[in-house]
Amino acid sequence: MLVKSMRTLAEARNGALTAPYRAGLRSRTYRTTSLNAPTVPPEVIPVTTVDGARLRVHAYGPADGEVIVLIHGWSCSIEYWNPQINAFADRYRVVCYDQRGHGESQLGTVDIGAESLADDLSTVLDATLRRGQRAVLVGHSMGGMTLQAWAARYPEQVQRRASAVVLLNTTSGNVRADSQVLPLLNRPLTIANKPVTLFGSTVRLPDFVAETVLTTPVPLPGGWPASAIFKARVMTEDATDDQVDFAFGVVRSCRPLTRGRHAAALVDVQLGDAAQHLTVPTTIIAGSNDHLLPESMSRPIVETLSRTGYLADYQIWPTGHLGNVEATDRFNTELEHVIQRANPTAVAG
Repeated sequence: MLVKSMRTLAEARNGALTAPYRAGLRSRTYRTTSLNAPTVPPEVIPVTTVDGARLRVHAYGPADGEVIVLIHGWSCSIEYWNPQINAFADRYRVVCYDQRGHGESQLGTVDIGAESLADDLSTVLDATLRRGQRAVLVGHSMGGMTLQAWAARYPEQVQRRASAVVLLNTTSGNVRADSQVLPLLNRPLTIANKPVTLFGSTVRLPDFVAETVLTTPVPLPGGWPASAIFKARVMTEDATDDQVDFAFGVVRSCRPLTRGRHAAALVDVQLGDAAQHLTVPTTIIAGSNDHLLPESMSRPIVETLSRTGYLADYQIWPTGHLGNVEATDRFNTELEHVIQRANPTAVAG
């Protein structure tokens, strides 16, 4: 019995690193049906990047429908967009892809950074959009950074490929300085609501400690304690158990090496005024309870787009970092409005 138990434990530990185990984390079934995998199989579109990495790219819905391209964030995958795929694929063509190294996409050999994010998106758009076809492009978190990087690197593609853009819970840089995902990161230690000082300075978590926690390539543990921490730091108290389990499962499914390499790269990405190249109507949505990329990190993008005249709307919701999961109905309604404004002849749900 002891030998069998030890073998089971070893298999569980090894299983946490296997592709089938990770895929299982992304494909669980929930009482909340919008979180479940689409019932209709996707069209699988073969895409290879400039360095030869193969990306997993899926297209759902009618081939002749107006196109929505959904670009996920750090440690996520195509499945992160299940609430939107399920809501829109009956009448729109919904294109999603695993960013390199995420989900089932290969990591490749290029350095991770703004250029690789931009190049991969450009390659996906070339493979999924017909000549002269434009799409509503939606980026969450790192996906929003991807859109800004793409616009700066390929400004001639923006109006040719995009009819509108939605940036959700994202930033243009300064992740190292402004993220508050860890309790002591960029905020002082307090006792009885008073900052703790040492030699006249407030005590903060050293940068190298915070970055080590975020970038070390080790699997995320499961179980209630880890899930509770995830909810407290990434979502809000209003998030349902299904929403937390769904989002945490998707994040846990990310390969540790991918999570670590992208985290290490993203803290150094500085996009500056890259959003000035988003020369189509752009909607920005931030979360007032977002610790990972606080609402304040969206403001430079808002200021840039206000200056260029392409800010369509700026909304601050009472959500954490996962606005499209925590407020699915509201997000889907807003996305429908964006699509209708960009394509008045589109078929509304």
